[in-house]
Amino acid sequence: MLEIGDDAPDFTLKNQDGDDVSLADYAGKHVVVYFYPRADTPGCTTEACGFRDAWDAYEERDVAVLAISDDPVSDLKKFEEKYDLPIELLSDEDGAVARAYDSYGEKNMFGKTFDGVFRNTYIVGPEGTIVEAYEKVSPEGHADELLSALT
Repeated sequence: MLEIGDDAPDFTLKNQDGDDVSLADYAGKHVVVYFYPRADTPGCTTEACGFRDAWDAYEERDVAVLAISDDPVSDLKKFEEKYDLPIELLSDEDGAVARAYDSYGEKNMFGKTFDGVFRNTYIVGPEGTIVEAYEKVSPEGHADELLSALT
């Protein structure tokens, strides 16, 4: 897990529309960078819809939200449309960005071992450093938890 004060690794990924989005695009503002395992699954939907429901408060604080999974762009587009998500959904199919953020690795589920994305969140400050870090996030209420940290 990256630590508070670490430089946030820069990245450029495709969003749900196939456009390039870079962390550097948001220099000078707070950015929530959150990692989630799979679009349109119960926990990930709860988490994403939490950001959607709190979106006005994020906009009022001028905070960007970048959600990263290893889903392909086409799956992200369906997820966005199904739940009317206002956040940037970014495709990290090879897990390289998630690895740079210590949010990708070996997982075990139903007796099977595989590599996947860990549900971690970082708040990147205006100077490009990690100002908050959350490991093994609980999706319910997470967007509101972050708003409290951003006040």
